Amino acid sequence: MADSIEDAVSRALEDAPARNFTETVDLAINLRDIDLNDPSNRVDESVVLPSGTGQETRIVVFATGETAVRAEEVADAVLSPDELEELGDDDDEAKDLADDTDFFIAEAAMMQDIGRYLGTVLGPRGKMPTPLQPDDDVVETIERMKNTVQIRSGDRRTFHTRVGAQDMTPDEVSDNIDVIIRRLEADLEKGPLNIDSIFVKTTMGPAVEVPA
Repeated sequence: MADSIEDAVSRALEDAPARNFTETVDLAINLRDIDLNDPSNRVDESVVLPSGTGQETRIVVFATGETAVRAEEVADAVLSPDELEELGDDDDEAKDLADDTDFFIAEAAMMQDIGRYLGTVLGPRGKMPTPLQPDDDVVETIERMKNTVQIRSGDRRTFHTRVGAQDMTPDEVSDNIDVIIRRLEADLEKGPLNIDSIFVKTTMGPAVEVPA
């Protein structure tokens, strides 16, 4: 399986037209024989990619005190309880922040207020924060999430996720894809039988099927 994934990735990278920017490498997954109208059947997973995403991942942290100070070293933004409340009063700014941010992290004690102020913005986007427990290392959590992607089907049989960047090696990208496929097969009710087809492509390049 690993060799066939790497072959597909190599072809996708080779067939990509020359651009003056580094394209993302994306995976398209098509499901079958599964009722996605039932929310319990939907795919909604955070997956840590062993080779990283190859691109910048924007992370915003809601925190106070020492946690906030440490988070400022590695997060893109750190917001206090007062700033959270201000966001709750500015729907447009809250939506812009949600759309521009890949992942949110929040001290567990702030989760209730985040639900109250931002739940209607973050919830539908699948971007409610990952709770940070008192014993969790905020820097370690942020660094891990920088290598994380979300795989989410919603009610659609076809969905996409980022698996790398054009300047990564085929081996690195295929390692990422292998982890995602394994996670999917473990989560889906019928495992591999629920996967109809998988394609890999760069942003502007042609899609190449990944053999089952």
